[in-house]
Amino acid sequence: MSYEIYVVSHKKTRMPDGDIYLPVQVGPAEENFQGFVRDNTGDNIASKNPNYCELTVQYWAWKNRNVDVKGIVHYRRLFSNGKKMLFASPEKKFQNVLDEKTLGEIMKNHDVILPKKRNYFIETLWSHYIHSHKTEGLVALRDVIAEKYPDYLEKFDEVTSRTKAHMFNMIIAKSPIFDEYSKWLFEVLGEVEKRVDISDYSSYEARIYGFLSELLMDVWIEKNNINYYELPVMFMEKQDIVKKLGIFIGRKLGLVTEV
Repeated sequence: MSYEIYVVSHKKTRMPDGDIYLPVQVGPAEENFQGFVRDNTGDNIASKNPNYCELTVQYWAWKNRNVDVKGIVHYRRLFSNGKKMLFASPEKKFQNVLDEKTLGEIMKNHDVILPKKRNYFIETLWSHYIHSHKTEGLVALRDVIAEKYPDYLEKFDEVTSRTKAHMFNMIIAKSPIFDEYSKWLFEVLGEVEKRVDISDYSSYEARIYGFLSELLMDVWIEKNNINYYELPVMFMEKQDIVKKLGIFIGRKLGLVTEV
């Protein structure tokens, strides 16, 4: 098989080794980062990056790349070879990034690789979203699914009532599945985009379609009975766990709305 895992980044930074990784530059910088391709070539929605986040690369890959397996990861979030590597140094983490051999073995028996599910424990996905973002986007998303994609509504309600989900918009999939999912995803988000006025949103809230899309992956995967495999996600930059916990609790109490 031929593989391309697109590493999304808005800045020049270290990239994982291996021919399977293709760094993709997003954002408006005039400089073309050495060794990167850009998502503003071919059929693209690069200008919508402030609203669609890493999904501009997913769209670009769907429309322009022709390989057997496509994947989306982030410069600061990468799949490991199977180890959690939670407290490891960045160097150790880079040594344990998913490699081609491991990827090939997994794809022999599975169609998709997803991150280990994130657990919000005291929050459902629905309540977590409304405590973290403007509610109107989520309501519009459900309305779109109910009106345009009713076969998915029951699964959408089921997924958003849970406390766990595959987050981060990270996926590696055989191309027919990657492309089919992308087609559905951008159709849904495009309908939401017609209904929500974000002209007065802050730069954080303007990332609405990147946020909403995290709720849709499990909906599509489960509704279509896709055979997937989970891998741990390694956070390549230092994380302040105490701060993140404080933000989570603050959102629940209505004390924090943006980060």
